[in-house]
Amino acid sequence: MQRLPDTQLPFDRRLAKELAAVQEQADKLPPGPEKDALLTKIRQLEVARHINEWLASPGLRPPT
Repeated sequence: MQRLPDTQLPFDRRLAKELAAVQEQADKLPPGPEKDALLTKIRQLEVARHINEWLASPGLRPPT
């Protein structure tokens, strides 16, 4: 099976991959400004994931 480059992965898979990588980095750092920046990025990625799920949901309908 051929691996797809990251740019060809679906957006939700790229978000999940990036989220896992950032969480792993944050877990290795002691408390401080660098860890705080990564935690902020984690929150942003989680919000992006929720927005993407909402936009892709079958219940989303255009205004009438």
